[in-house]
Amino acid sequence: MSTRPINPYDVSQDALYVHDTWREPFAQLRREMPISWRPESPFGAYWSVVTHDLVSETELRHDVFSSRWDLGNITIAEAVNGEGFPNFIAQDPPIHTAQRRVIAPAFSPSQMQKLDVQVKARTKQLLDGLPVGETFDWVERVSIPQTLGMLCILFDMPFDEWRDIKRWSDWASGVSAENLSEEYRAQFLVQMGEMLARFDRELEDRRAKPPTDDLLSRMVHSEAMGHMEPMERIANIALLIVGGNDTTRNSMSALVEAFHKYPEELERLRADASLVPNAAQEIIRWQSPVTHMRRTALADTELGGQTIRQGEKIVMWYISANRDERVFADAERFDVGRENARRHLGFGHGIHRCVGARLAESQLATLIGEMASRNWRIVPEGEASRLPSPFLHGFTSMPVRIEAA
Repeated sequence: MSTRPINPYDVSQDALYVHDTWREPFAQLRREMPISWRPESPFGAYWSVVTHDLVSETELRHDVFSSRWDLGNITIAEAVNGEGFPNFIAQDPPIHTAQRRVIAPAFSPSQMQKLDVQVKARTKQLLDGLPVGETFDWVERVSIPQTLGMLCILFDMPFDEWRDIKRWSDWASGVSAENLSEEYRAQFLVQMGEMLARFDRELEDRRAKPPTDDLLSRMVHSEAMGHMEPMERIANIALLIVGGNDTTRNSMSALVEAFHKYPEELERLRADASLVPNAAQEIIRWQSPVTHMRRTALADTELGGQTIRQGEKIVMWYISANRDERVFADAERFDVGRENARRHLGFGHGIHRCVGARLAESQLATLIGEMASRNWRIVPEGEASRLPSPFLHGFTSMPVRIEAA
């Protein structure tokens, strides 16, 4: 058996993302070991897959590389409690197929026409309320309320509950070496229990009424998701709120950073509004709001010239695949006209590609269009603080000031 290439970096360390120093380790891995083995980390041993082609291949081989929650789930961390977290993204076909089919119609073209109207109205209202010339937190005033507001619309729940939903989302997505203690797990279960109690009231309300378009109604009136156990309900609600706000939220914050570093790109959009939809794809590539996803090998197999053993953990680093120079020329650059921006893997690939991708793209394109049309310069005021996590790539605060042209 050939010697496994040993990854010299533990790319699961929070510090790489808090201090924004992840680029060079991943660039070296893409050059020297596209697939590598890390024998120890706070999360145990794992394979890292860092190039666009190998991440794509891993995603497409879902018959060998499993997402199943009972084998280890979809993040580098093992299940956050003894029972696992059985949501539909952490399933293989046929369960994944049946449950995804319940959710997908909420983002159909006809539904998106309705949602687009609400996205535009909400975005305009939020930006109209921002204080020009004063320092404020972009994450708190724009990214969070915009994405959580849309979630409340999808769930048909009161907007004034967005802070609770944000808290539960943050707990549900809290993958970090700091969060492996028994105390954290106990508090996690308390938070998830509170979330379930709140959503169960909504689910029972929908069950008693005729079916409608909102996500909760779709769930309770379906065969595949209408009779879930409590842990399944927790896991699927957590998936919808994390998928529905964290990723878009962090791309919205990244826009400020991207346009500050590359101000000429904002000018290109002002000169040519037809570039706006492509700019939405490019910010997802450039930010990579989901840093990684994980799979578990169902059998001994081969990937990238290496032998993967049954039961081993394979981590697909989207953040690296989206910087792969063989696919994206001058990959570090934020380029609103990039011809192949849509080849990003920020939403995943294959059967697990993000079910709400259209809504994320709509929200980002709408925000970009508004930022371009207002002739604002959004100026960072001091350092943004970054999320301590190897799973979601984002910001916890971003002080800015708007300068009107």
